[in-house]
Amino acid sequence: MEVRVDLRSDTVTMPSPEMRRAIYEAEVGDDVYGDDPSVNELEEKSAEMLGKEAGLFVTSGTQGNLVSMLAHCGRGDEVLVGDRSHIFSSEAGGASVLGGLFLYPIKTDRYGFLEPDVIRAATKPHDYHVPPTRLLCIENTHNQMSGQPLTAEQTHAMADAAREGGMNVHIDGARIFNAAVSLGVDVKELVAPADSATFCLSKGLSCPVGSVVVGRQDFINHARRWRKMLGAGMRQVGVIAAAGIYSLDNMIERLDEDHANAKRLAQGLAEIDGISVDPDNIHSNIVFFQIPPGSGSAISANLKERGILVNAGDPMMRMVTHYGISSEDIDYTLVAMQEHFRAAVAAA
Repeated sequence: MEVRVDLRSDTVTMPSPEMRRAIYEAEVGDDVYGDDPSVNELEEKSAEMLGKEAGLFVTSGTQGNLVSMLAHCGRGDEVLVGDRSHIFSSEAGGASVLGGLFLYPIKTDRYGFLEPDVIRAATKPHDYHVPPTRLLCIENTHNQMSGQPLTAEQTHAMADAAREGGMNVHIDGARIFNAAVSLGVDVKELVAPADSATFCLSKGLSCPVGSVVVGRQDFINHARRWRKMLGAGMRQVGVIAAAGIYSLDNMIERLDEDHANAKRLAQGLAEIDGISVDPDNIHSNIVFFQIPPGSGSAISANLKERGILVNAGDPMMRMVTHYGISSEDIDYTLVAMQEHFRAAVAAA
């Protein structure tokens, strides 16, 4: 089976020819000694773009979130997270297992927003019967909410509620540049209220691996120590960092193409009987849609026969657009979905 369209995630992106050339030509050194010029440039560039003092190159978004939580908190501290957040649902409980942190989930609304009053109500009083609430984690864009971007005003409202309770604020900005492009604002505005943020290079920005954490210099120093303890002190890693530098210079504005393809996909899916999706709710590159219960595996298998890869969610499926997916690929996928559902109706 030849793969023609891969909509499983934006993590499947391949580096462009120009990015591969940047990798090949990268200047390198030992990063643990601080000698890798490409890593240093990437960290400095990332911090400047997000309006923070310093940056730290890490292997993944999960690692970035983990070292951030460990740097902000001590064993036995509590971290407020959305009940639909990636940190809570998809990062293997690392903060609890490795850091002794207590993840306290609070309700996420349909837009990925955490109501300030919900944050206030979840903040623990100064009482030795309960863990001290030290950190609020915000996700932008919000994966499980169809890639909803949170505005600067929403982020400020959540951060203000956290500050009232004496908390620091971390943003899981795996796709923060998708949010900035979708909202038409400088990414600095979206992370300004946060003490730290992480963003992925290996999703919409099309790098083969890596993420960056940004924050105050003292925080980054602490996070770097945690990175070392996790076994992620890296050596001549400029061969990867060079891809990140290229992506920050060249791959951000093109995210608009992914968003347009996601909207096109959602509009086409909405016209298929048996699928429920609101195209007006799609603002970035993630499309969640509802299918008849029990049909996810059959849909995934049928599409795979046509060279289209999707994850077999049920009753919600997800398709993600990214670099390498064209509008023609979207049309091809929609035809395949239409034919599958027509066949399913005829067989019923």
